[in-house]
Amino acid sequence: MWSLRNRLFTLCIALSCVSSAAGVIRVYGYERGQVQVSCPYGSGYESYEKYLCKDPCGYDEVLIRTTEPDKNKYSKHDDHQQRVFTATIYNLTFADTGKYWCGITKTGTDIFTEVELEVVRDSCCDESNKVQSYEDSSVSISCPYEPPHQDSLKYICRGKQPSTCLNGAIITSNHKQTGQLRLTDDKMLRIFTVTMTGLNQSQSGSYLCGVNGSTGLDVFSAFELEVKEWCCVRSTKQSGVVGQTVTMMCPYPPNHQNNRKFLCKGERRKECTDMTSQRRFTLREDISSSSFSVTITELKGEEAGTYWCGSDSQWSPGDYTKIQLSAVRFTEKLSPIVIPKRTSTWIPTTVTKLEPTSPQAQVIPGKPFEASSLSGVFIALPVLLTLTIVITSVIVCKYKCFKVQGAGADMNRNKTKADEVVEAIEENVYRRKDSASPRQPPPGQLYDDAGENEQESVYQNYASTEDIYCNQNYIRALQDEHSL
Repeated sequence: MWSLRNRLFTLCIALSCVSSAAGVIRVYGYERGQVQVSCPYGSGYESYEKYLCKDPCGYDEVLIRTTEPDKNKYSKHDDHQQRVFTATIYNLTFADTGKYWCGITKTGTDIFTEVELEVVRDSCCDESNKVQSYEDSSVSISCPYEPPHQDSLKYICRGKQPSTCLNGAIITSNHKQTGQLRLTDDKMLRIFTVTMTGLNQSQSGSYLCGVNGSTGLDVFSAFELEVKEWCCVRSTKQSGVVGQTVTMMCPYPPNHQNNRKFLCKGERRKECTDMTSQRRFTLREDISSSSFSVTITELKGEEAGTYWCGSDSQWSPGDYTKIQLSAVRFTEKLSPIVIPKRTSTWIPTTVTKLEPTSPQAQVIPGKPFEASSLSGVFIALPVLLTLTIVITSVIVCKYKCFKVQGAGADMNRNKTKADEVVEAIEENVYRRKDSASPRQPPPGQLYDDAGENEQESVYQNYASTEDIYCNQNYIRALQDEHSL
């Protein structure tokens, strides 16, 4: 039965006797995408079998029937109320391009509707507009369209694939406001505009403006959006002293000379507080240098933070200066003077007070002495005691000798060899004293001009005890002679 019908159908095509419910339906699809072929039919055919076949529509070219289950590449839907039979073709390839027929099975000749399918490349577009903006700011994207599409659906999607753009649209003309997106359509100028606010860098990328077409192939225009961070904002760091004055400098573009200048405080630019109205904040403009300054008098600690100064309320990054102000408290602190410790030696025994020859040689009982000073004292003490005893003995002996010389005239006339020895001893002692110290007094003077004590003078007049003890025999001889 079907073979006979197929042969009759082929014959009818050759004789152009195919009945058509409508004109040629043209549809378009994108490679690797899908397309819907919708074929309306007349009243009374709601319960009839419908099918889609590819030209020449033989038995083997039938792709899908309403009386059969769906296939991997094809599906169907029959809307009895709208009287529209729709067949969907998936995973399109360029080989799917060609002529198709929508058919209604009935007794006699079937009713056919011609369909032309074109598969196109799933990419857009040869040209792309560049759009730039900055974080936390806004951008408006304008998309033109042709007069036949004034009432068509408009939308914007991310990416470059037209086949998935409508299904992934971020906003459409049916829902003109969603989140931070807003769509407006100027039908007189045939331009629809999408405004995006509160931008961030993650929104950078490729976008498509789409206008829905009646054939399934929408019309697109592409643009590239670049959302920049506020890297180009001039950023400075400044510090001030609490209670004192600090001045912040803010340059601006020369063409902003007539703009209102301002300074605001806050971590985020969109949420900062204008500070130019504060009493202690003074703004002064220098037109010659295209800059203005803001002076804060009596800086407070809580006024430290992030400031933004500029001349454009639209928050253009290049027109702003970011100032990180820190406030320090000035406290004058004197560095402590560190005196190095010196090692001292305490004398536990009683020290006899000696009359020094100079103030540096004073020794006070009960006071600590440094090791360097005591070493000299301990060395000189036994020497001085010994010399004191010896010199005292010599003085006594000399006194007796002079007394003997004054009492007897014979002693002066008859000098013995012993007298010469005494004179030689005295001369030797004086010579040694003069060579040891140029400040020694003349022989016989017990006190020098500086008031030195007698012991020191005697010590200086006699260099050693060896010369004295070597002449003990001479002294005894004198004594014997005098006693006679």
